Amino acid sequence: NGIPIIAANMDTTGTFEMAQVLSKHTLFTAIQKHYSLEEWKTFAASHPECLEHVAASSGSGAADLEKLCSILEAIPLIQYICLDVANGYSEHFVEFVKRVRERFPKHTIMAGNVVTGEMVEELILSGADIIKVGIGPGSVCTTRIKTGVGYPQLSAVIECADSAHGLKGHIISVRLFKWLSLLLACYHAVMQCMRLRGGNPQNKDITLPQEGSILNSMPVFPYLFSFTRPLRKTKRLH
Repeated sequence: NGIPIIAANMDTTGTFEMAQVLSKHTLFTAIQKHYSLEEWKTFAASHPECLEHVAASSGSGAADLEKLCSILEAIPLIQYICLDVANGYSEHFVEFVKRVRERFPKHTIMAGNVVTGEMVEELILSGADIIKVGIGPGSVCTTRIKTGVGYPQLSAVIECADSAHGLKGHIISVRLFKWLSLLLACYHAVMQCMRLRGGNPQNKDITLPQEGSILNSMPVFPYLFSFTRPLRKTKRLH
């Protein structure tokens, strides 16, 4: 149940403050991995109603796994895990997904990022439930600019969704609506939502507009409300 929009686990958007706002409207937040165990405990004690709408994020290192385990063991109400690396094409990452699945057999695991059907299948067979799709999808994407690597997002979504559904898995598309038929109707609202990265009190981005500006004082939900109105009217979301 809920609206299929997830605030990414970037350190500027996957914040506890963002989760408090989005969870009220059944939107999901992948919490960034830099919060300490004590910060997690404080958040869980203060806002237990948010826990069903958040995921604990982790990298693929040994220290990351240790920290993830400590958080999930301390806060059992968290049922979602987000395993996030910039490029999921490594044997190490596949093995890491297997280890996490062994430790947490009943949790829902999101893993990525990848852009091809073969890697989607590999990760699902290794224990992931949901695959994050998207690497350098646009010409101005930082990944593509710095590494020269990228894959068109729509092509990746079509290919990866087919592979995931064949194994009864799912995908998450980075920066692209699953419901493409609504894209034009939502265009204006999407442009407004892009301001979330730098213009609302819940965002920790260091590139905020000047203090006192109208944009800086706006909360996140009015943007999301206009953005999701067409989505909430579709039967697919009930």
